[in-house]
Amino acid sequence: MNLSKGLMESAKRHLDKSAIYFTGNWISYNELERATNALARRLYSMGVKPGVHVGYLLFNTPNAVITYHAVVRAGGTVVPMNFMFKPYELSYLFDHSDISVLVYEPQLEELVRATLEHSQNRPALLRSDEFQSIFSSESAEPYITEMEPDDTAAILYTSGTTGRPKGAMLTHKNLTSNVDSVIDGIKATPEDVFTLVLPLFHSFGITVGMLTPLTLGARIALLPKFMPDMLLQTIQSAGGSIFMGVPSMFAVLADVPDISKWDLSSWRFSISGGAPMPLAVMEAFEQKYHVLIYEGDGPTECSPVTSVNPVGGKRKPGSIGLPIKNVEMRIADDEGNFLPPETIGEIVVKGPNVMKGYYKDPEATKKAFFGHYFRTGDIGKVDEDGYFYILDRKKDMIIFDGLNIYPREIEELLYKHPAIKEVAIIGVPHRLHGEIPRAYIVLNEGYNLKRRDVVEYLRPHIAHFKLPREVVFVKELPKTATGKIAKHVLKKMARGEHGQQ
Repeated sequence: MNLSKGLMESAKRHLDKSAIYFTGNWISYNELERATNALARRLYSMGVKPGVHVGYLLFNTPNAVITYHAVVRAGGTVVPMNFMFKPYELSYLFDHSDISVLVYEPQLEELVRATLEHSQNRPALLRSDEFQSIFSSESAEPYITEMEPDDTAAILYTSGTTGRPKGAMLTHKNLTSNVDSVIDGIKATPEDVFTLVLPLFHSFGITVGMLTPLTLGARIALLPKFMPDMLLQTIQSAGGSIFMGVPSMFAVLADVPDISKWDLSSWRFSISGGAPMPLAVMEAFEQKYHVLIYEGDGPTECSPVTSVNPVGGKRKPGSIGLPIKNVEMRIADDEGNFLPPETIGEIVVKGPNVMKGYYKDPEATKKAFFGHYFRTGDIGKVDEDGYFYILDRKKDMIIFDGLNIYPREIEELLYKHPAIKEVAIIGVPHRLHGEIPRAYIVLNEGYNLKRRDVVEYLRPHIAHFKLPREVVFVKELPKTATGKIAKHVLKKMARGEHGQQ
């Protein structure tokens, strides 16, 4: 078994068919297959084999697709990394993930060098601008390493509520099964064109946007970044039929003043995930484009898709839909007992898509499960029809445009500031982004700070999306009986501001 066999089989069936549209040009399945084989051979010559980890810091280009598959074909484990991270954040990933090779963009040379200064790890380096010479010099004959179903294909890092980011180990079986279930859930066909702007370091973008269409023999219209005009032009030029996005993208698209200049007749439907979809955004978008949004959900640890409103079936706005094929979802109490419909509890998931554990963290792995059921940390309910709803989160984690923000990381940095006595970071609801980070700060006597001072202090250390969008200075923070900061009180206040119960 090998996750990349899906691409290999698609290339055999659709040799001359277009696979990826990028910056106005199409790349065929044959070209994609030959490039993947050549890079896999080069990686093998660099020591990549089963058990070896390869990180990448790559933009949304065909090179990212080729790298992912080449690593897997060589038998290695691919570790996608967020290129928006700062050296402070990336150095931990370099060290913890045990990468032996790092593939990266030449534009990120400075970031990589700065990260290595903070890191104990010294991976071999391969820049993406070397790929053309590799494609010319290495054999493009079929190359693939046979793997066991439970061998780790990818490690994706996700933030939790205690400690550093955790690496979810996703196996060949996890990802292959999730792709199969996604194809069934969204009723995709080889004639579809998946418009992909989600980053290829994110599980949503990787599984739904990249692995699914290439396994199916469909096409990908790949965009380097989200710009509404560019997106709409690409849908017209490439015949995009399925668009995957996070709620803030749909909100921006709903505000595009005039869409009549584009022919969007190929656009069949959209899929939203990564954060709860505001009903007002869904209604505004659908009224303008006459394209339905099907909301789904799933954490990185589940490869990631667990549920979706069935395409062509009954859709319930505000719901994350029905469990996809081969996935079982339940509502459980704190002891792991299953609860009946319309009863609030934690959403738990079981299926072949669920990770085998967190890399080098057996304790966190144990805490993440009730038996074979993965604990999502989402508080929700299921209705009588089997549709699931997310109501809140157990975890402190903030989800901004589908990207995880870990409050403790920001708090620890702020506690180093001489003016700050106490700090608490929480997520507050936001119409565009799902949630934004808000900082509550108590200052030491004699100091005076403004929001911009806090942001500028943090800016060199953390990615832009993690910066607090709001800063509230208070005389004291609410505490529990044991003296801990009572974040639940702050969250309740924030929900009250936004009219939530």
